[in-house]
This record gives sequence, C-alpha cells and structure tokens, in this order.
Amino acid sequence: MRSARWPGALLFLVGLLLSGCATTPPLSEGTRSAIPARQLVDEVPFQGQRDYQCGPATLAMVLEHGGRTASVDELIPQVFLPGREGSVQPEMLATVRRHGLIPFVIPGRVDAVLQEVAADRPVVVLQNLSLPWWPMWHYALVIGYDLDDEGLVLHSGETPRMAVSIGRFDATWARSNRWAFVALPPGELPASGVNRETAEAISAFESVQGAQTSLPAWQALAGREPKLALVQFGLGNALAATGKAREAARAFRRAVEVDPEFAAAWLNLGLMLRSLERMGEANDALNRAAEIPGPLQERAQRRLEAR
Repeated sequence: MRSARWPGALLFLVGLLLSGCATTPPLSEGTRSAIPARQLVDEVPFQGQRDYQCGPATLAMVLEHGGRTASVDELIPQVFLPGREGSVQPEMLATVRRHGLIPFVIPGRVDAVLQEVAADRPVVVLQNLSLPWWPMWHYALVIGYDLDDEGLVLHSGETPRMAVSIGRFDATWARSNRWAFVALPPGELPASGVNRETAEAISAFESVQGAQTSLPAWQALAGREPKLALVQFGLGNALAATGKAREAARAFRRAVEVDPEFAAAWLNLGLMLRSLERMGEANDALNRAAEIPGPLQERAQRRLEAR
C-alpha cells in the first residue's frame, strides 16, 4: 500500500525493532488438535501487485478462487482511492459483495487464520509493514501454513507462495488490529466460528444481492446457530421476501421464543400470520409487539387497528 523510502540507519533500527517483536503467538491446543499439521490451498491464482495496488490484486486472487473472475484493472476503480494511495477496508468488503461472495471478517487470532486455511479458504489480511507511527499498509493472501516449521505461506507483493514465520507475520498483522476476512459463496460459513457479526455480514450482502441470493446463507447460519434470535429474524425476512410465508412465520416464531422482547420479530410474525389468515394468532403477535416500548409500538398499534 503506502510506499516509503528508508534511510539506511533508520532501516537498521527498524530491523532491530521488528526482530525484537517477532515472537510466535501461542496457538490453542484445540486448534492444534483439530487441524492438519500443514495445509496449502494450492489452486489459488497469483496476481503480482503494482505500486499501491495490493488491494485490487489481492481481491482478484480471492475472487477468482471463489469462482468470480475479475481482473486487477477492473477492480482498481472499485477499491483504489488515489487520495489515500491505496484501498480501505469498507471498499474491499463492498467489492466482494458486488461480485457475489460474502466477506466475513474473522476473529483477529492466528488460530482463526489457520482454521480457515485448513478448511481450504485463502484469507485476506491487512498488514502494516512499517511501524505504527509510520504505516506502510499492505494486503496479502494467506494460502498455507506449516505448524512444525511455525510458518505461513502468502501470496504477497510480487512474490507467490512467500514463506514467512508466524511470529514475523503476526508482528505486522497486529499493527492493523489483526484485520482479516474470507470471501465465501452464500451457504458457506467461516470455519473459525459464527456470531452476531456473521449475521450482520449476511445482512449487508443481502442489501446488495437480494433475498433470493442470500437465503442459502441465512439457512446455513440458522442451522449452525438456531438460538440466535437475530439469525432467525434474518432468515424470516429472507423467506418472506421470497414468498415463503409459512416458513417465514416459523422463523419469526423461533426468534421470539429465543428473545421474547424482540418487537420487530413479533411485528413481522403478526404480519406473516395475517397473510396466512391465522387472525387470532396474528393479533396476539401484534398485541405483543404493541406492548414492547420502542419505535415499533405505534406501527404495531396501527396494524391492529387496521384489522
């Protein structure tokens, strides 16, 4: 990303600083026992990165791996900000969504990176190759690891399959607050775990690609985490938008069973039940939505009065 020319004396000092902080971060025993000792996602294409274009080049690689071909030149105007001399995270994520994959930001732990690579997913990472007070931002793609050698394999800069120690990588990755993501087709979920942010990522994808395209993602997440009310709510909305009223009502019902104070889920449940002509149940749900303090009270009351 940003380039800088280093005076020789300062370069020597930087080398000392980097070597002093390049210790290997501990990996959990659970991760060590759950993943292979080494893994390489060897079908990932390589794109060399010209000045300030590591973001577009990294995206071209991860998109092609996900079956969505886009050239670096095509991606440059989508993510490259000339005033910033590089690409910033929101543009990277938005571009992935426009190309039909869901970008899931993963936990900022080396364990999470290894879990994704072990699942045959390359991981986009943001590094600061300089120092906190003089950043040189750089995107790269982690495509492999070797636990015995405590090393990673990256497509980075002009170097395909670059070997780097986990400690040295983590030292540069930490300066970006360990930001990383995987780009997955709808229906696949991060191997490193799911949470509320996973649902938010699917919701952001749905706002771009629509309910029909995002429905497999909601179904997969609801299958993985059925007790997250927000997930059931998102699934219900996608089902309703695709004309599946009965399935939508069941999802909204599960949402309020998990969170009885979820006013939006009660409201949508009432509307779905009314569309199914289950009027008694519908009015019970709308009454419950109208009882919960908040911005939806008035809307629920209007729906009740319109019966």
